[in-house]
Amino acid sequence: MIKRDFYLHKLIRNMWNGEIKVITGIRRCGKSVLLFDLFYNYLLEQGTADSRILRLELDQRRFYKFRNPINLCEYVENILNADPGEKYFLFIDEVQFTIKVRDEENGGIEVTIYDMLNELKSYKNLDVYVTGSNSRMLSKDIATEFRGRATQIHVYPLSFAEFYAYAGGDKRNALDSYMLYGGMPRIAALTDESDKKAYLQNLYDELYVKDIVERNGLEREDVLNAILDFVASEVGSLTNPTNISNALSSMRGEKINSTLVSAYLSHTMDAFLIQMARRYDVKGKTYFNYPNKYYYTDIGLRNARLNYRQFDPGHIMENIIYNELVRRGYSVDVGVVTERSRSEKIQREIDFVVNDADRRIYIQSAYRIDAEKKEISELRSLQLTGDFFKKAVIRMDIPHSFYDDNGFFHCNLIDFLLGDVEIF
Repeated sequence: MIKRDFYLHKLIRNMWNGEIKVITGIRRCGKSVLLFDLFYNYLLEQGTADSRILRLELDQRRFYKFRNPINLCEYVENILNADPGEKYFLFIDEVQFTIKVRDEENGGIEVTIYDMLNELKSYKNLDVYVTGSNSRMLSKDIATEFRGRATQIHVYPLSFAEFYAYAGGDKRNALDSYMLYGGMPRIAALTDESDKKAYLQNLYDELYVKDIVERNGLEREDVLNAILDFVASEVGSLTNPTNISNALSSMRGEKINSTLVSAYLSHTMDAFLIQMARRYDVKGKTYFNYPNKYYYTDIGLRNARLNYRQFDPGHIMENIIYNELVRRGYSVDVGVVTERSRSEKIQREIDFVVNDADRRIYIQSAYRIDAEKKEISELRSLQLTGDFFKKAVIRMDIPHSFYDDNGFFHCNLIDFLLGDVEIF
């Protein structure tokens, strides 16, 4: 069992907070294992009796009757009312399998699982947790339905720290494997490389693409696949729907509308397959509409999308750093600073502007800096911010962390990913 203490502690912190806990994330990232194994085992270890944990897995035949939300609500209420002095936990997996029904006893009004769980939420001796997603309803939809009444705990694929804690061995070898195959939990348990590749490809063919197509009624699956390919090949590069539509139109010999591309990109983000980082004017303190950057939620899925033909470690490293920053809960943008000369204005990029409440750090991702010219180009944007927030360069080519003469913090990638250094 792979430990997911980062998320387990979030569940523990939010126990009995009066809200429904909604566990969200890309499919196959470990949401159900987190709830039904790791959190369940924690409760047992803390002395909670198994009979006090009500587990309803709605994809299992023996629980089909509870897909009717009235049946589910009445089942739970009967237990609570029979034993009001005891505290109970309710776990519901694959909540999207529930159906809408009419409550004939109350005028035939339409009832959903959200109505019933909101009713159960009023019981002071019940703590509710739900998870689930498929082509009918993504976990993002579930969180939206509970907005204002729920605590959302978003689960990502394995971080490198989680992956290494399970895999062990040489850190650099582990990182090389992680950069190639990513952090989907099943990957960590597979030893054969062909099995890893087949698993990731199967996720695409049998799960993610089909889910997006079926859920949104898409007519152009071929265009969706082309967009996924394009974004995978352009990870870490600035782009927008118009650029993508122009590129696809040229490659395919047909007009691909930018509005269609924009809609399809939104669907991939709704499925948590791709994430978007917006561009932020550091000095003007405003956001640009376009272009932006897109990153894959799991770098292994990105590589599988390209059939492992385009292994560019610099952009892969940047994608992994972005994922790690957002996983830690930071707000992450792409920074822009303008350098003015007598003849022109030059926009220079800061890979990541990272905010944590009133704290900020600027981060450059640099696979290696092996020449003075390269160092000047990498660090120039940091020098132009005109403020005193911390500035860091995360690198693969240094054995340990240090501060340079400009006060910039240079950090080894592995140390950063393992949490061995504090960036703030």
